[in-house]
Amino acid sequence: MSDLNAALDDILIGEDAASNLTCSAFAEVNEAPRPQPNKGKARNRSRSRSRSKAKSVAPVGELPDVLAGRYRLERLLGAGGMGAVYRARDLLHEQFGEPDPYLALKVMSEAFSETPDASALLYSEFALSRRLRHPNIVRVYSFEVDTQCRRAFITMELMRGLALDRLLCERPTGLPWNELCDVVRPLLDALAYSHAQGVLHGDLKPSNVMLCEDGVRLFDFGLSQAEEGILTGLPQLSRSRFNAWTPSYAAPELLEEGVVSVSSDLYAVACVIYELASGKHPFRRLPATQARNERLDHQLQAPRNLAKHCWPVLRKALAFDPSVRLTTVSPLRDVFREPSSWLKRWLCRA
Repeated sequence: MSDLNAALDDILIGEDAASNLTCSAFAEVNEAPRPQPNKGKARNRSRSRSRSKAKSVAPVGELPDVLAGRYRLERLLGAGGMGAVYRARDLLHEQFGEPDPYLALKVMSEAFSETPDASALLYSEFALSRRLRHPNIVRVYSFEVDTQCRRAFITMELMRGLALDRLLCERPTGLPWNELCDVVRPLLDALAYSHAQGVLHGDLKPSNVMLCEDGVRLFDFGLSQAEEGILTGLPQLSRSRFNAWTPSYAAPELLEEGVVSVSSDLYAVACVIYELASGKHPFRRLPATQARNERLDHQLQAPRNLAKHCWPVLRKALAFDPSVRLTTVSPLRDVFREPSSWLKRWLCRA
């Protein structure tokens, strides 16, 4: 991770740059076009500071300054159609001398919180995330309710780093092979672990993966689902009626049927890997159903930064037809652990 850590240090300007502290744990209905990479670090830093100031206020709905008598909301980190995430200070821990009492706090948006299943959906996210104890997955702490304002919320670790969508703005041609492996390997480890625990992510995309100083973190399980037989006591909620999938990363069957599966997660992570390797989305950021109808898969070419032995497996993970797609994360993990062809030849001669 040394090369990526150096890049991270070069991009970040400190914790006060709220745009870099991406802790958004919600799903947008539509994804905005990716911004063009900034030219010049000074101008980039100036813009980061201005975005930080603009983002330090603007709460979602009417929330008290302190939730549940304990969590003081300090800054809005991100907001979408379903909810918002704040940087908050744990006053109880601070009272007992905790030197770093800060955390991220997720609350449903005011409009969405009035829907019948809002709190149940938030609790489902908490219950599924709580099952996951992995160094490359965000840690959740608690599910709580402020009885005065009647708003449920989740507390979780405050991640400090750079989301992959922002990293791609800084690396418009993609990551070189070594850096690509530094990101992809732990990401696939996290996804494989999540699936092994019976938890399907449901909304994997660059903005839901964080590059932190201590490694890669997968987060935002707001649209996650449990595989059959896992946490059977949870209410069976239909995520499809929330219409919150990210169209450019959701598999065709997810957009059409609304059922999260291992296969749909693999399609999403394959799109992310392709984008990291090339700087471009494999299907021009179009919804998978439209890309399928336009037969864009016939135009796919291997990214220049991707080792040749990885392409056949990645290409299969990008299949529009789930019956053709990979069925587990293992083949992708395996090829990214194999040495590239030039290294194999060098080792054979050694």
